[in-house]
Amino acid sequence: MLTYGLVGNPNCGKTALFNELTGSTAHVGNWAGVTVDRKEGFYKRRGKETVTIVDLPGIYSLSPYTPEEVIARNFIVQDTPDLIINIIDATNIQRNLYLTTQLLEMDCPLIIALNMMDLVEKRGDKLDIAGFSKLLGVPVVPISALNGTGADALMEEAYAAAQQKRKGYSILKDSYIKDAIIQMENLLQEHEIRHVVFHAVKLLEADSLTMKHPELKEHQQEIQAALDKIEEEDQYHDVEAIVADLRYRFITKHCTMLVKKLYQPGELSPSDKVDRILTNRFLGLPIFLIFMFLVFHFTFSESLFGISGVPSPGILLKNLAEGGMGWIGDTVAHMLLAAGASPWVLGLVVDGMISGVGAVLSFVPQILCLFFFLSILEDSGYMARAAFLMDKLLWKFGLSGRAFLPLLMGFGCSVPAIMGARTLEHERDRRITTLIIPFFSCGAKLPIYAMFTAALFPQNSEFIIFGIYLVGIVTAIIAAILLKKLLFQQDMAPFIMELPAYHMPRLQSLLILLWEKLRGYVVRAGTVILASTIVIWFCSNFSFGLHMVGTNSSESILGVVGGILVPVFRPLGFAGGSDGWKPVVAIITGLMAKEAVVSTLGVLYNPAMDGDVLEAGEAKQALLATIAVTFSPMAAISFMVFNLLCVPCVAAVSAFRAEANSGRWLAFAIAFWLSTAWIVSFIIYRIGVLFGF
Repeated sequence: MLTYGLVGNPNCGKTALFNELTGSTAHVGNWAGVTVDRKEGFYKRRGKETVTIVDLPGIYSLSPYTPEEVIARNFIVQDTPDLIINIIDATNIQRNLYLTTQLLEMDCPLIIALNMMDLVEKRGDKLDIAGFSKLLGVPVVPISALNGTGADALMEEAYAAAQQKRKGYSILKDSYIKDAIIQMENLLQEHEIRHVVFHAVKLLEADSLTMKHPELKEHQQEIQAALDKIEEEDQYHDVEAIVADLRYRFITKHCTMLVKKLYQPGELSPSDKVDRILTNRFLGLPIFLIFMFLVFHFTFSESLFGISGVPSPGILLKNLAEGGMGWIGDTVAHMLLAAGASPWVLGLVVDGMISGVGAVLSFVPQILCLFFFLSILEDSGYMARAAFLMDKLLWKFGLSGRAFLPLLMGFGCSVPAIMGARTLEHERDRRITTLIIPFFSCGAKLPIYAMFTAALFPQNSEFIIFGIYLVGIVTAIIAAILLKKLLFQQDMAPFIMELPAYHMPRLQSLLILLWEKLRGYVVRAGTVILASTIVIWFCSNFSFGLHMVGTNSSESILGVVGGILVPVFRPLGFAGGSDGWKPVVAIITGLMAKEAVVSTLGVLYNPAMDGDVLEAGEAKQALLATIAVTFSPMAAISFMVFNLLCVPCVAAVSAFRAEANSGRWLAFAIAFWLSTAWIVSFIIYRIGVLFGF
């Protein structure tokens, strides 16, 4: 089977092309750092050999300065792919070609995908495709990954190119360091090292990975002599800077002839004109907050723009899901009764499994709706602007701008966000970022907010949920300041980011993302949540002596355990009364998966436990009614805030342990999350009570 690697700068459309070729569910992002490790998929066309497509991290060069560059370089050098597809942003060729000049030095078949040609045409620019192909000596194919155009033509050229052997060539051989490169090549050929031209140039750059070759230890004097000779002839006195300068001189010289731009330097393109408003120092942040509020309004509002009887798309889809789960519960209950099932079987299946899992699944449409709107902002290029805007704010609070990227990923899931923090160069930034990522509410916590707002704040759901998200962000900022002041006092690393051109999101990319989210929730509901629901039902219906407790659930296993912890949570407002142990138990089970908080409450508060089992189809509405009379508004907010800030799910904790590589640091993190959640929930609840809410 053939293997092709996708290599390119961040924001060049590399992952979008990967999705187009493979139909994969890899996430499409508009900023650097989304792809931390390589992703694989398969390209299949009738009559052609199946190809493994490897999506590599976005990089600017093959120098070993960042983890992404090392991953991409090791793949090309060590894994020996059959072909490299270099994706170039056609709207910014000069910057992208720097990496291309390095890839040309590899002994690997190479083809260039000139992406975003639709934007080039809209701008009115003209590119000499044939001229670029002749200049670089490799096939150049124009494509538009987001529109799906040119992909088949690209793969046809790729099939042909992969059949041909190719020797690396350096554009630097047309410069005055040609003799030094040839000298290094001869030295490397003595030891049969692959990618001779590439490593020859890297030797002149004193590249750390190339210099580690044990065979080269005996040639240190020869290498140093070649470096000294170049430095004597050039004003830089730094061979690495000399090489970089020569590459850019080559690119500038030839791009001037092959690229004809409609907008000359100093003129504003349409994207630039829009950015003058959306990234304005005064208007940018308020506009971003308005966009985010509208996203929540379309997802959680009971009445769209205050119009009575017109729910938001998210609420409409949720109501349909609830009706479906109710029908399933009623149907299964009738079937079990007809079969003569015992009461405990009816309770386990209907009140435990269906009610518990159904309580989670009924909120999935809202979660998908939220991700749909966020993906539109992301794929359009606006989220990169949001990162730019937030960087200015985060820098003032002592948090590196680079940290915003994994923090933003935390709104989707804490696991990849924590893993994404490994791309931060300094340990200080990695430590602080991984500690505060759980404060950025992941999608798994949405069912908790949706359930409580539906029960207690049906007319103001979007305001409450938006406020919960803001509490997490503010808490993260304050925590970052305190951590910087108390534990980390090193200087911050600078943040460099590019802004891609605006473009219309592609429906296929959005659907791929939504399918991935849907599949993830269904799998979790069918495995972790289902298993936890069964355990929760058993522990809430049986005592430690394995006797059914009937209606006296406080004597159950969960009732006893929760009762022990009630005094700790009573000051937070939601652990009072005879049923105060139930929210405490829900928090504990949420450590397995945050969705389990809802399913736990669904099992513990389900009125069908001691009533007519045929009413299980309406268990959801009964649960909301129970919550409405059990929790005060401030107690509900306190409960949501605590679940927002406390220890994340087991998967996220495991990811943190793997990244931190320290048991002591993990113990500190758990204590930090729990104490922060308790303090913030206590403050919010007490202030609310003080003002009569």
